[in-house]
Amino acid sequence: MGSRKRGTQHRREAQGFRKMVLKRSPRTTESDDLRGEPALSHQSAPAPKDAHSSVVDAGGVESISRCPQQLPQMMAADSICVPGFDPGLNMMTGITPINPMIPGLGLVPPPPPTEVAVVKEIIHCKSCTLFPQNPNLPPPSTRERPPGCKTVFVGGLPENATEEIIQEVFEQCGDITAIRKSKKNFCHIRFAEEFMVDKAIYLSGYRMRLGSSTDKKDSGRLHVDFAQARDDFYEWECKQRMRAREERHRRKLEEDRLRPPSPPAIMHYSEHEAALLADKLKDDSKFSEAITVLLSWIERGEVNRRSANQFYSMVQSANSHVRRLMNEKATHEQEMEEAKENFKNALTGILTQFEQIVAVFNASTRQKAWDHFSKAQRKNIDIWRKHSEELRNAQSEQLMGIRREEEMEMSDDENCDSPTKKMRVDESALAAQAYALKEENDSLRWQLDAYRNEVELLKQEKEQLFRTEDNVTKDQQLQFLQQTMQGMQQQLLTIQEELNNKKSELEQAKEEQSHTQALLKVLQEQLKGTKELVETNGHSHEDTNEINVLTVALVNQDRENNMEKRSQGLKSEKEALLIGIISTFLHVHPFGANIEYLWSYMQQLDSKISANEIEMLLMRLPRMFKQEFTGVGATLEKRWKLCAFEGIKTT
Repeated sequence: MGSRKRGTQHRREAQGFRKMVLKRSPRTTESDDLRGEPALSHQSAPAPKDAHSSVVDAGGVESISRCPQQLPQMMAADSICVPGFDPGLNMMTGITPINPMIPGLGLVPPPPPTEVAVVKEIIHCKSCTLFPQNPNLPPPSTRERPPGCKTVFVGGLPENATEEIIQEVFEQCGDITAIRKSKKNFCHIRFAEEFMVDKAIYLSGYRMRLGSSTDKKDSGRLHVDFAQARDDFYEWECKQRMRAREERHRRKLEEDRLRPPSPPAIMHYSEHEAALLADKLKDDSKFSEAITVLLSWIERGEVNRRSANQFYSMVQSANSHVRRLMNEKATHEQEMEEAKENFKNALTGILTQFEQIVAVFNASTRQKAWDHFSKAQRKNIDIWRKHSEELRNAQSEQLMGIRREEEMEMSDDENCDSPTKKMRVDESALAAQAYALKEENDSLRWQLDAYRNEVELLKQEKEQLFRTEDNVTKDQQLQFLQQTMQGMQQQLLTIQEELNNKKSELEQAKEEQSHTQALLKVLQEQLKGTKELVETNGHSHEDTNEINVLTVALVNQDRENNMEKRSQGLKSEKEALLIGIISTFLHVHPFGANIEYLWSYMQQLDSKISANEIEMLLMRLPRMFKQEFTGVGATLEKRWKLCAFEGIKTT
């Protein structure tokens, strides 16, 4: 609110000062007569070129006598007389303060001609008087203006000048926020706005006299210059940061506006959404949207045993659109062929009309009609005939290019030997082509022969290319088949090795079985014989014990032989290590584990091992591992369990 009040006050004072400038006219002041200096005219001195005088030049102010009553109003408004300029605008809107002295911005009128010299006059205040310097002297120099400068250095002050007198002089330039006065006849003045500094710089070079005293301590020549203050620089940096934030915000809004819209979010899978998606897949208009959702679901891994049937039905409905797409493609191809045929017919019609125009020109160039035309007319007719012949030749070449393409397509169809492709010939088009060919002259016939030769060469090259491509594809297919055959052979070799191992295990089991049966028979016969001997002869108890000891020794020997044979089943140290790891894994899982789970665990230790090798190893050790079936129906599952400790418990 304070900046708005200051802005309105500045505008009112500027309007009043402008009226005063328009009413008064330049004249010689009494103060100049008293000093004995001649009044300065517009041509008395060259135009100043520094920053201080440019302030006055930009406003176009001429020599004006100023009285103490009118000076505060004039200095508060502006020394450059800018009508309607609001210095408080930058505080309200956050815009960078615009220097009103820069011409071309629309705030100030253009500077006057260089021949016009602006006069500085005496400024009367209550406590002091300011006298301008001699215009013949060079203008006072200033340093480079720091960014955001609101503080000025004022040197050359009188020794008896107080802070109140300084404030009285410089308060007419604008609102002063702080005055820091030194004991060495200089001070620093900080204004509220940046444009007020330009008004204070205007006072540089004036000679200041306190009252009417002629004492040396009561006078001094002012030197006003830009000062570099930390507060000014901090405020300027804050404004720059604010401007940068606004620029980033604007760019972000622009990027958000220009960014393409993100794709619609895909809903999560559920049975209800799957049913809706199945209906959308059947609709041709919603197929493209639905197929993206189906693809994202499958990639997410939503397919499981429970939802497999539903996904299969959706994939099947997606497959049903293949026939529709092929039919659409066929219709578009037919439309393209019809458009080509129409274009060719129109081109033949245009060519016939060109032929008629050329015939008219040729007839007009004959002697019967040619003699009756003037030279200018003959020249125009000759130019028109040449132009029409060039256009006709271009049209005929285009038509011949279309025919060559058709012949090449027909040759491609013959090489492919596809029964689905059929040659379509339009009788009207053929008649038009025949008529156009009849109308052509001998030179075009020679061109046709040359084109036919080129077509034959192109056909031969095409056939060679097709043959080479066919050979390359056949070689690739043969290589692929050879690789597959090698893979199959390797699989067969592994299967044969597994079969041989199983056969050897079966033979060993049969031999063991036959051996045990033979032992059982021998033992049975021995028992029968002993019983008969006991019954007949009545042997002592010691004989029976000896027989039992022999039978037990035989049984133990058979067991040892069986254990040796089975221990021979472990072919390498790797198998023993695998058995140890598998037994510890299954011991941790008392309810057993399927072969896939066991294989995934073992693959972390050995990436080259396969599930088939693990299963064969488990089957070779039936006393340690056993296989059980769990579940019912679709949930039926094979699991392996560790049974080595069960035999120990039972024994």
